[in-house]
Amino acid sequence: MLKHYPPAIFAIGRNYAAHAAEMKGQTPQRPLVFMKNPASIIGNGEAIIIPHICFEPHEQVDYEGELAVIIGRDCRDVPESEALSHVGAYAIGNDVSARWWQKEGSGGQWVRGKSFDTFCPMSEPVDAGKIADPRALHLVTKLNGEIVQEANTADMIFPVAALIAELSRGTTLLAGTVILTGTPSGVGAAKDPPRFLREGDTIEITIDPLGTLRNPVQRDD
Repeated sequence: MLKHYPPAIFAIGRNYAAHAAEMKGQTPQRPLVFMKNPASIIGNGEAIIIPHICFEPHEQVDYEGELAVIIGRDCRDVPESEALSHVGAYAIGNDVSARWWQKEGSGGQWVRGKSFDTFCPMSEPVDAGKIADPRALHLVTKLNGEIVQEANTADMIFPVAALIAELSRGTTLLAGTVILTGTPSGVGAAKDPPRFLREGDTIEITIDPLGTLRNPVQRDD
C-alpha cells in the first residue's frame, strides 16, 4: 500500500493508436494531457468503490490498465535523451474513469470523471534500475479472470522519455509525481454492449516484471 499521496498525477489520453480508434478519437499529434486528484490513489488489494454520483445518469465506471512512471527527483526542461535518468520507479496503474462525467458532466474537462475517490489504484513501485527498457513491457488486464486488454509498451505513440521531456517543458515535475502513460485498447466503454465495472468484479493488471495489481469492485453503500 502506498504510504503517501504524490504531489501530482499527470495522465496521458489516447497514447495507443488502437485505443484512440476504439474510442472514436483521432490519433493525437501531441500528448493529450489531463490530471487526476492525488487523493484518488489506493493500493494493491484495496477496493475500487463506485460512488452514487457515478450511477448518474447510468452505469459508467471503466478500467484502464497502464504503466505508471514515478519521478525520482525534481526536474524541469529535461532533454528527451536524459529523461529516463529522472525516473525513480515504475508501477502498475489503473486509470479508473467515469465516462459520462469525463465526457459530458464537466464541460468537456476530463479531470472530474477521473478523480473520484479510489479511482487510481497503483501497485508498489519497483526501482527504475530494475527495468531495462520501459518500451518493452507486456501489459495484460483481466476482468474476472478474462483477458480484456493486452499490449506492449512499445506500442505507445509517445514513449516514457518523450512524455517526461514534454511535461517538464517550463514546468517543474516534483519528486514523487506520477505519470500514467495511457491505456491500450479493450476498455469496457468500447465493447458492444459496453461492459462497465460492477460490484463483485475483480480487475487485475499485470506488467512483467512489475507484478500484478488486483482490486475488487464495490458499490458505495
